[in-house]
Amino acid sequence: MSSPVKDPLLRAIGVVKHFGVVEALRGADFDVYPSEVVALVGDNGAGKSTLVKIFSGILSPDEGAIQFEGNDVTIAGPVMARKLGIETVYQDLALAPELDAAGNLFLGRERCRRGLLGRLGFLDNAAMRERTNEAFSSLGVGLQDPGASVATMSGGQRQGVAVSRALTWASKVVFMDEPTAALGVMQTRAVLELIGRVREQNLSVVLISHNLPQVFQVADRIEVLRLGRRVAGFSAADASMEDVVGAMTGATSQEESS
Repeated sequence: MSSPVKDPLLRAIGVVKHFGVVEALRGADFDVYPSEVVALVGDNGAGKSTLVKIFSGILSPDEGAIQFEGNDVTIAGPVMARKLGIETVYQDLALAPELDAAGNLFLGRERCRRGLLGRLGFLDNAAMRERTNEAFSSLGVGLQDPGASVATMSGGQRQGVAVSRALTWASKVVFMDEPTAALGVMQTRAVLELIGRVREQNLSVVLISHNLPQVFQVADRIEVLRLGRRVAGFSAADASMEDVVGAMTGATSQEESS
């Protein structure tokens, strides 16, 4: 496939990561371009989650480089990733079940009231609820009771809260790790539509998924990892599911240039 016109926004170059004697990444490359949905696929043990954790600042690479907007960067922790505009929706969602939607959206980023009350630590709950409702409305996320605890919500509603939280703070890239896992048909459709609306907000989305029909439904590009390396890259519009499966399993070994 032909190379995108724009330069990569986020890039991994020759990334290596060991866990003892296990080599999870063996010189992996990966590019994320502005305002696209790129799927990162591969069989179990391909290194997908490890690569995402490196981009998210949870892990550090043993070798290789990470570039952001053309410059080498060291993402030394999740706070650094967030400062770069990178947010991650993890498979387990990482929500606080006892808090409501606003509490989860602003977890660790709480807003204090103005003046003396703010200096005394009083939170501006009204402002946080208003911002939360705006975030949900812009993404088409509906909650019957925004004040209810996350523990009482459906899987699709929880996914909506997690995605809304990421999008509220992301300015560049959102990683979504298996966002439709364990969801029903209607909830899955809502999440896939949500991914499309994310792209419309000029953010890049990295979708990690085993569900190839869903990948082909929403992705612009598909990148394949196998045994810790990038082995193929496809345009979703030009590739077939057989092409991607062949790269994932090693049935086809010729690497295609993105």
